[in-house]
Amino acid sequence: MTSVLITGPSRNLGRATTLALADRGADLLLVGRNLSAVAGEARDRGARVHELTADLSRLADVRAAAAAAKNLIDTGTVRPLRALIANAGLMSGDTRRTSADGHELTFAVNYLAHAQLVADLHTTLTAPARIVLLGSNTYHQNIWRRLLNVAEARWRDPLDLARPSDDPPGVAYSNAKLAILYYAHELQRHVAPGIGVTVFEPGWMPGTALGRDAPPAARAVGRALGRFPGVANPERSGPALASVALDDRWAHLRDGAFVLRDHVIEAKPVAHDRARERRLWEATAHLLAVPA
Repeated sequence: MTSVLITGPSRNLGRATTLALADRGADLLLVGRNLSAVAGEARDRGARVHELTADLSRLADVRAAAAAAKNLIDTGTVRPLRALIANAGLMSGDTRRTSADGHELTFAVNYLAHAQLVADLHTTLTAPARIVLLGSNTYHQNIWRRLLNVAEARWRDPLDLARPSDDPPGVAYSNAKLAILYYAHELQRHVAPGIGVTVFEPGWMPGTALGRDAPPAARAVGRALGRFPGVANPERSGPALASVALDDRWAHLRDGAFVLRDHVIEAKPVAHDRARERRLWEATAHLLAVPA
């Protein structure tokens, strides 16, 4: 079969995706914190699991996890790596908070950690292979997000986005998700033939750990909304993400194709900007090489 690396597998979307991957017979490389419970569940389903403990707000941890994964692959301890799922994410309630490396926390975990991981591992993937990044439609405004006061992205130079700021938390989150779209488009231009880059939007999932820094009342409202019919939840979106990473149905996707749960949609024009994509690539190389 194959091996799949996934970040943030411990709960919610990541856990549901991990268990769906286990059901498909994949070897699993789990990167994140508090891995023992989900690793045990995956093993109970017959998967071979390797736990690579890492705090994704620390680039040193990310590099160490990538090195450990590469060693497992190079030594034949696990089967060839054919999918990397950049699932982990958060929305910091205070955009003045920084990662261990001095970067704004939401940008650091959602974007920079995964850029580091991909930089370290993309040459270890065995084609045909897939890199699946987690996106969100919050990067642009529509009537429903406006009614719910969901902030859209306010793009500026990536070096500025990486600095602590007074941005509202939702703006920082949407900026990170727009960065992922730009990065996906540019990444496809740099990886080897046979590696497809895709962005997966799981749908709006209120009440998950993504909003862990929100006030208790807001978290309670989110949990209540999450029970409404038609609202996305990890139990439905997790298997969909596993499918995008492994199933033949999606094998043709590349160039940052944007998948909303179970169908491809066209990203808005703001998400296609070659100058911004190139600038993000350059700035990312600087941010990963130089401490903040």
